[in-house]
Amino acid sequence: MSRRDPWLDNTKMVLVALVVVGHSLVMLPWQPTHDRIYDFIYFWHMPAFVFVTGYLSRGWSYSPARVWGLVRGLVVPYLLLEWALTSFREVVGGEHFHRLWIVPHWPMWYLPAVFCWRLATPAFRRLGVFALPVAVGLSLIGGYVAWDYLDTRRILGFLPFFVLGTLIRPSALAQLRRVPARVAAVGVLVGVWVLAGNLSQWAQTRWLYYSWQYANLHSSLSPIATRGLLLLIGVAGALAVMALIPARGGWFSRMGAASLVVYLCHGFVVKAVGYTAYPHWAAGHVTLSLVLNILGAICVALLLASPWVAPRLERLIDPLTYAERRFDHARDLHVEATELEERPRELAGVG
Repeated sequence: MSRRDPWLDNTKMVLVALVVVGHSLVMLPWQPTHDRIYDFIYFWHMPAFVFVTGYLSRGWSYSPARVWGLVRGLVVPYLLLEWALTSFREVVGGEHFHRLWIVPHWPMWYLPAVFCWRLATPAFRRLGVFALPVAVGLSLIGGYVAWDYLDTRRILGFLPFFVLGTLIRPSALAQLRRVPARVAAVGVLVGVWVLAGNLSQWAQTRWLYYSWQYANLHSSLSPIATRGLLLLIGVAGALAVMALIPARGGWFSRMGAASLVVYLCHGFVVKAVGYTAYPHWAAGHVTLSLVLNILGAICVALLLASPWVAPRLERLIDPLTYAERRFDHARDLHVEATELEERPRELAGVG
């Protein structure tokens, strides 16, 4: 088993907590402060999440075991969670959905996206120095694509962040932990904060989802220029945030190993709260609701990633992996028991 990097686990936990924060903010009345915080987070938090996913996928190659791992760990959870979340929203929230599994709903797009990105990893590796330009090109033209099954536009839109993660070397990424990089990171995030406050003057929040057709978006720049600028901001913001995240291990980094559980399950909590009278109450308590939302979202992320909750949810989300682990454990116990039985006979034979 490879040794986990606490810095990456800390990063994953911070980012997935921000996913919960971002999704929870939609329950609040739209105010300038809310908009700015929301846009600031969305400039870089998913780019960073995709970048880290790419970095952890850089060694992926074709083999029966690894392809089965994608099916077991991504396709099966997608089929289960997509059905479960849409059913929850229909039964509890009275919402209605169509084209189940064909068009991912809400956060579930990430599972088919990672499936496609990892399958494409060996191909991009063979492109060498052309890999990132090709990924950027696909992202730029992605907004023109009308066909959007499995959230194709978003898969293409975020592709450069994934490919960049597969290309970067550990030694280069380690430079982010140096003091000059951390000082620069503060300046970068201040700049992104300023841009978040002025986004409505040159673009729309919809641009930050990387999922809309250009024909349905507005910007003072051309669509290609806008997407290109957002890619640059996303990379700069992602690296800046990673530079500021501590590398120390501990309880928080251990929770980072359960980031996928948080990502896939938080939607049930956010939607459940949204179906109550809370959004109506929040409309009359703008500042207080913002504070409660952020603190509550962080608590939800920590609870879902806790050692008391995450292992149980993992069995539901990824049942085949859990079953395989149980089978392997039982097999190992059987082998050990057989060896213990054979040992006295061997000793008796020697005597």
